[in-house]
Amino acid sequence: MFLLVLVLNRRECLNKILEKYLEIGIKGATILDSKGMGRAFMEGDSPVVGGLRNLIYNQSRPGNNTVFSVVESKEKIDEAIREIESVIGSLGEPGTGIVFTLPLERVKGLTGPYS
Repeated sequence: MFLLVLVLNRRECLNKILEKYLEIGIKGATILDSKGMGRAFMEGDSPVVGGLRNLIYNQSRPGNNTVFSVVESKEKIDEAIREIESVIGSLGEPGTGIVFTLPLERVKGLTGPYS
């Protein structure tokens, strides 16, 4: 099993991605509101000043969503990433988001095909 993590910059696409997850058999996800480092610098008392602050501000987003899902196979991960990109476009493009996975050694508390 694997943990699939999506940091989604295009928040307006969240529901469509969750629908795609359901279509391919990913039946659960935990969604957190999150923000990137650029936004944190803009909101805090950071030493970033002048032109650098403006550069960060212009490139930062108001917020994003971080979506965690337990996925049973590498094939399902590949399918999920294809579906994510079918909604938001290539993850290689700026402003879309990032995806990464982590192997899970042990999972308890899930029912269905995971248990």
